[in-house]
Amino acid sequence: MDPSRQHSTWVEIDLAAIEANARRLTKLTRAQLMAVLKANAYGHGAVEVARSAERGGATWVGVARADEAIELRKAGLAIPILVLGPAPSERLAELISNRVSLTVGDADQIRAAAAAARAQHAIANVHLKLDTGMNRLGAPPEAALDLAHLLQQEAAIHFEGLFTHFARADETEGEPIREQVERFELVLTALSGAGLRPPLVHAANSAATLTWPETHYDMVRVGILLYGLQPSPVVALPAGLLPAMQWKTQLTRVRSLPAGEGVSYGHDYVTQREERIGTVPVGYADGLRRVDANQVLVSGVRVPVVGRVCMDLRMLQLDHAPQAKPGDEVVLIGSQGQNRISAEQLAERWGTINYEVTCGIGARVPRIYV
Repeated sequence: MDPSRQHSTWVEIDLAAIEANARRLTKLTRAQLMAVLKANAYGHGAVEVARSAERGGATWVGVARADEAIELRKAGLAIPILVLGPAPSERLAELISNRVSLTVGDADQIRAAAAAARAQHAIANVHLKLDTGMNRLGAPPEAALDLAHLLQQEAAIHFEGLFTHFARADETEGEPIREQVERFELVLTALSGAGLRPPLVHAANSAATLTWPETHYDMVRVGILLYGLQPSPVVALPAGLLPAMQWKTQLTRVRSLPAGEGVSYGHDYVTQREERIGTVPVGYADGLRRVDANQVLVSGVRVPVVGRVCMDLRMLQLDHAPQAKPGDEVVLIGSQGQNRISAEQLAERWGTINYEVTCGIGARVPRIYV
């Protein structure tokens, strides 16, 4: 059924694009692929994206929080899952019983994971995170060998993985990531020499996957690339990756206003002549920003958003789309005719990044899978 008959605003997700992107990235890296599904798969829908990524060759998925992991298990997904940050101690037993791998960064977290596993006569699969320069989470490199020994000694723990996260892989400046790689390599060499190298070593995020192939190791962690979005303005998409998301709404009213009429709250916009003003049912509660110079696509052309964006509505100046009428499709992200508005273009207009644009689309906006 046409989404416009059911919803006032909606997001369309092309699952074939997700699957194809996963397959392309698997071939590109020749390493295992972890599909990163944080924040409801960057706004695309975690369960559906996980299934599509797995069909495309992903062997792992990564999430940020315990709830995200449990959602996937309840949906019937059996693929290995890693919670990329520390989980609350009260949720460890639940995660272990659901075969979810844990991240640790200090001795207390290791002991808590071991205790939770012993309490249910189980084994906790654990990845040790190193802080090589992000200064956010993880163990300092000089503590890695002692922590690895502790992981090895705990009978209720399987030391499954070692990883780090790069702070500046999406920049042209190479020295910061080179320093992080060197710190990580020193730890990896020490663990290998002590017979403590775990089965999975991973470091590359989306940007490093493209720009630092020496960091692919056993697995790459791909988030933004999986959705066909570029990691940064200076790290472009490789050929063959397709954007999976389109954000749409529809005109609910079109009216001609005479000169001198104010539009929306505060009358920041006042008509200069007789103008055609359209209303669409999408606003800041859906994830739009209250910023100037927004544009959308109507009848295949770009038209300006005028007046303040409201919680549930926004107004458009339709003089360049004289044939537009109520019920017509309006595109916020995506293609219409020969024109396209990308998440990257919207992010630039909003003064942010494409990650924030897609993650910020509200939960009340239905996701339609095509």
